[in-house]
Amino acid sequence: MEHLPVKSTLRIALVGDYNPNVIAHQAIPLAIDDAAAVLDLTADYDWLATTELTSPEDLVGYDAIWLVPASPYKNTEAAFIAARYARENSIPFLGTCGGFQHALIEYARNVLGWSDAAHAETDTEGTMVIAPLTCSLVEKTDAIELRNNTLIAKAYGRSEIKEGYHCNYGVSPAFAQALESGDMHVTGWDDQGEIRAAELVTHPFFVITLFQHERAALEGRPVVLVQAMLRAARG
Repeated sequence: MEHLPVKSTLRIALVGDYNPNVIAHQAIPLAIDDAAAVLDLTADYDWLATTELTSPEDLVGYDAIWLVPASPYKNTEAAFIAARYARENSIPFLGTCGGFQHALIEYARNVLGWSDAAHAETDTEGTMVIAPLTCSLVEKTDAIELRNNTLIAKAYGRSEIKEGYHCNYGVSPAFAQALESGDMHVTGWDDQGEIRAAELVTHPFFVITLFQHERAALEGRPVVLVQAMLRAARG
């Protein structure tokens, strides 16, 4: 079996509409720089505005893809292109907040056959995969229980974490049940049993979270999921 060389320079696509006022967008470059320093590699990143991402070919050559927070995106289709391209081509992928939500809709449509899978924030028709949260998580911090022996639990090295959010939408009850049937496994819950993280078990690294773990970089804490993504991308 031929082993591919380990890469020392990585190219990361940050898919989303950059806004310097969004806290997560302030944190993401720091999180990548910190993780790259820990792993002793160079990580170059490009912000890809959703209006500029119109085809999977726009993502060729990237070693990892991060579908970042701050939705609704200006071009929702770009979010689905990014999630599908990473999923189908085994590209290491993170989705946080809006990225989590849109990666689940892409999976619902193209894997589970929910062709009308929809997001309650932007869609008035269809089957709502993403629905309003019973309690807003805008600027809230909460405890999350992780499923053992998963990518996310291995990254954190423990079974319970506390992370911050900035969102009003989460997984609908109907879709929560459907998720048990496929390769996208729920890997994190809050103490009410609501879904807060998931990962694709047939993929080298495809981890999505409703919480914004990247915010740890603003407090000088290591962002372990970004380290794990870069490690997967390095080979």
